Amino acid sequence: MPRPDDLFLHEMRDAVSRIHQVIGHFSTEEITADPLRTDALMWNYTVLGEAANKVSRGFREAHPEIVWHRPIGLRNRIIHGYWSIDIDVLVTTAQRDLPDLAQRLDKLLSAEHR
Repeated sequence: MPRPDDLFLHEMRDAVSRIHQVIGHFSTEEITADPLRTDALMWNYTVLGEAANKVSRGFREAHPEIVWHRPIGLRNRIIHGYWSIDIDVLVTTAQRDLPDLAQRLDKLLSAEHR
């Protein structure tokens, strides 16, 4: 039995929150120097992309306000090329793009409870 889309949306939202926790107020250099923090950052981006990929095609098509292919593509990049991941790209993405994604996910999740 397939999991409902809202469970994947919650996983995505949780991953975004954890990414922001991992980054905190650390610089890219500090994150890169800390293997556990780097691993946690990449893991949570992987969870974000995997959950986005598991959302049904119909739901994704009904909600084009979320750029679904970006977290999915980043997940694929991390999984298949982890040895060459630029942590600065992950930090910049977290700072620049994830706040908007979090807001959009929050809207979708609050709409489901109406």
